[in-house]
Amino acid sequence: MTGRARLMWDERVTAYDFGPGHPMDPVRLALTRSLVRAFGLDAELSVVAAPPAGESTLSLVHRPDYVAAVRRASADPRVAQAAYGIGSEDNPAFAGMHEAAALIAGLSVGAAEAVWHGRAAHAVNFAGGLHHAMPAAAAGFCVYNDAALAVARLLELGAQRVAYVDVDVHHGDGVQAAFWDDPRVLTISLHEHPRTLFPQTGWPEETGGPAAEGGAVNVALPAGTGDAGWLRAFHAVVPELLAAFRPQVLVSQHGADTHFEDPLAHLAVSLDAQRIVAEACHELAHTHTGGRWIALGGGGYAVTDVVPRTWTHLVAIAAGAPIDPAAPVPDDWRHEVYARTRATAPLRMTDGRAPRWSSFADAGYDPASRLDQAILATRRAAFPLHGLLA
Repeated sequence: MTGRARLMWDERVTAYDFGPGHPMDPVRLALTRSLVRAFGLDAELSVVAAPPAGESTLSLVHRPDYVAAVRRASADPRVAQAAYGIGSEDNPAFAGMHEAAALIAGLSVGAAEAVWHGRAAHAVNFAGGLHHAMPAAAAGFCVYNDAALAVARLLELGAQRVAYVDVDVHHGDGVQAAFWDDPRVLTISLHEHPRTLFPQTGWPEETGGPAAEGGAVNVALPAGTGDAGWLRAFHAVVPELLAAFRPQVLVSQHGADTHFEDPLAHLAVSLDAQRIVAEACHELAHTHTGGRWIALGGGGYAVTDVVPRTWTHLVAIAAGAPIDPAAPVPDDWRHEVYARTRATAPLRMTDGRAPRWSSFADAGYDPASRLDQAILATRRAAFPLHGLLA
């Protein structure tokens, strides 16, 4: 690899807007971009746009009739497309829907191409990570599945083993579905238990299709899991599986909705633990993929307090210029937050936590712990399929 890190960005991604009152407020993207700029990170990486994903690229994951339906809704949001998941409370149609969603997809595909061809060491698209979209349906605020499209493009370019690690609070169901029976892809999702959260999938027993047994791995975390448990689960599952799978590229999805302030879920993770997992993904990429790392955003609905800081840390880590958690948030950015939202912005790049966790391997299994029960269920279901001891 010869290129430095890339931030994939185009101001037009903020047109991905389901309307007033919808949790997926595009201000979270604009404020993240402003905070990245306020910390001077533009000097540490290349900020690059990419063309929207075209029909041939979208067809790597999505059915042509679905893309046609998105186009119809995009041209006239009044036209019902309920059979394709468009027009629901979660996924209302809006003018320009196809163009905005295709642009986000194009940025993730562009990130994959840059990393695979060595033009960038790492690439971040925090507007991406729309992991719920299915081949023929919108779901969970997601129209086109840019994460799956990035993986599919890597396979098209010749990758034989791609690992996808998803730490969003919601199960990465759309990416899992896209590669359910493809042995070239390992999907790992850590998420709140499907009993208590959309999309009600992601059970540990979901381990892949007949041609790809072990290709799907799911850690279903109990509601209320905090920093220590979340980090214990990540480190009890992800590093060993990546070592066994030997991926050539790592694609990670960093939904910020695991945070204790997020209004749509029930985990209790801090910004500081989210930063630790971003650092871990960076290190795992250097350990297992020669540094090839594509990092995406995802969910996150505490749009001023959490999302911009979490994803700015992610960009900084990818750029090789990590931000001290104790660093003050720049005043100019805090003024922008107030001007845009009338909300008071946080003062520092930390929640004031110093997360610690015990190793599952070293500390042993606690049969009375619901968290350890979840970890063991995943390891028992998936690890033997990779030749690993549960």
